[in-house]
Amino acid sequence: MLNVAIVAGGDSGEYEISIKSGKQVELHMDRDKFAPYLVVVRGKSWNYRIGLKKFPIDKNDFSLTIGRRKIRFDAVFVAIHGTPGENGRLQGYFEMLGIPYTSCDVTTSALTFNKSFCKDVVRSYEIKMARSVHLLNHAANTEARILAELSLPVFVKPNNGGSSVGMSKVNLEKELGAALDKAFHEDNEVIVEEFIKGRELTCGVLRHEGKVIALPVTEIIPRKEYFDYEAKYKKGMANEVVPADISLADAGKCRGISTFLYEKLNCKGVVRFDYIFNDTGFYFLEVNTVPGLSEASIVPKMARAYGWSFRELITILINEELRMKN
Repeated sequence: MLNVAIVAGGDSGEYEISIKSGKQVELHMDRDKFAPYLVVVRGKSWNYRIGLKKFPIDKNDFSLTIGRRKIRFDAVFVAIHGTPGENGRLQGYFEMLGIPYTSCDVTTSALTFNKSFCKDVVRSYEIKMARSVHLLNHAANTEARILAELSLPVFVKPNNGGSSVGMSKVNLEKELGAALDKAFHEDNEVIVEEFIKGRELTCGVLRHEGKVIALPVTEIIPRKEYFDYEAKYKKGMANEVVPADISLADAGKCRGISTFLYEKLNCKGVVRFDYIFNDTGFYFLEVNTVPGLSEASIVPKMARAYGWSFRELITILINEELRMKN
């Protein structure tokens, strides 16, 4: 039986969602194949718990000692959304230790976590996307620059982050300042994107036995104006249609773009690509290299629609990483 550490938590506004993802992975992991250990990461505190007792991780070799037993891990299941599990920091640490992990590598994680840099790369493949402005600080002329380059409405969001934490939709010029303050509170970089009217679609992609597979395209229909943090994680705030009610040809195009980007960006593990879809085509929004795996998350629903249980999905992700390392 293989020892698998599930790393969850992290140091961003996505901490609670990450913990939920980690617990779901722990709950559904196949105990006949793997011995799961949920490791909660928060700053310098990395601990495994049994009841109320904490057992710290030895960061020298990412091992765990319980009594006289020293546990070494055969693989790591990455369930941290945001820093340090989605931006390449933990990936670099595991690379140095030679421990297999179920997410994109250092370079891909760092690139895709930076929304603006990722868009620059995706744009080079002539894939459509909204016009945007990348801000490194909130200078005196920031709002004037945005209004000169983009048309309202716009979305204002942290450049490095996920789960729509710190994001706002701005319909009026007077709302822009507060939206920028909110986003800069979460990150020292902000991206402002023009609103594109259309349907929000998403497609999960992974590799199984060496073959890249695109899961069924899903449509997200939020009850609110857009798919914000509450709509993503509060029950009943969004309707997720799997598979999306679009033509087979359009579904094929979406899956094709997603598979293309998965390979071009050198992704591994399960990755989710988000788009706006309208009569003029698909507009790339962003890529999630550590998508949510909580009860309310989309990827497990996609997997079920494809024919895989959550348990099977977890097993596939771990086995694929081990296969690549051998």
